[in-house]
Amino acid sequence: MKKNIGATDKLIRSAIGIIITILYYSGIINGILAIVLLAFAIILLLTSFINFCPLYALLGINTNKKT
Repeated sequence: MKKNIGATDKLIRSAIGIIITILYYSGIINGILAIVLLAFAIILLLTSFINFCPLYALLGINTNKKT
């Protein structure tokens, strides 16, 4: 897997994932929406940790300036 997520993209993904997780555990969001957003947050955090987004690969997007 070639890294296709840059530093800014990684920071934004991590921040959004953490915010959604905090909203879920504090009880601000609940129900089906909470489950969907939590799954989305997990995906964002996972892709930011491995620096690879499969959707970016399919669309030919690369925000990593080092490659």
